[in-house]
Amino acid sequence: MIKEMKELSEPLKLSGQTYTYAQYRNWPDEERWELIEGTAYDMSPAPSSGHQAISFELSGLLRDYLKDKKCRAFAAPFDVFLPGEGEKDEEDISTIVQPDLSVICDSGKITEKGCMGAPDLVMEILSPYTSLRDLNLKFRLYEKSGVREYWVIDPGNQYIRIFSLSDQGKYGEGALYSLYDLNQADPDVPSKILDGFSVNLKEVFSL
Repeated sequence: MIKEMKELSEPLKLSGQTYTYAQYRNWPDEERWELIEGTAYDMSPAPSSGHQAISFELSGLLRDYLKDKKCRAFAAPFDVFLPGEGEKDEEDISTIVQPDLSVICDSGKITEKGCMGAPDLVMEILSPYTSLRDLNLKFRLYEKSGVREYWVIDPGNQYIRIFSLSDQGKYGEGALYSLYDLNQADPDVPSKILDGFSVNLKEVFSL
């Protein structure tokens, strides 16, 4: 599990019952929530300007890379449905998350409502408010659900850590790319599953 984040905040929870998509789809549009195994997590306040600048930059890089390719990228808010065991009916799904960025290569998973099943690649940009969720709950969730590559981007500590799913279905420690690593001569961060796709650390964290 990742431990570099210096200040972690507990996400707010909507307690009292186990929620499913049947309730989630009727909540007000101006509110943003995620469901993780039936527990609702508040996604307010809105992301910071720095968070959004990084998201916009990464979105542009993915858009340019994916031209003429079968994979598609989506930025939050975009619902990703991750059905649990026995959750065959859409209304019964109890895990619905909104990754900052998702890359989906199986067009059959894309519906009008979002993505039904695990994306191939997920990027989450940390903030003090959502960091515990991204580093712990979502780490385990994406690993369990079969997200092939999970990028954690930390604007405060200026690092990107990439977790790649092993043949055993585990992420392991991941590959760390940090601007503070003076021994790291190459500032480019490559994806293992998107052949030829990389981002430049200096450009991402200079926004």
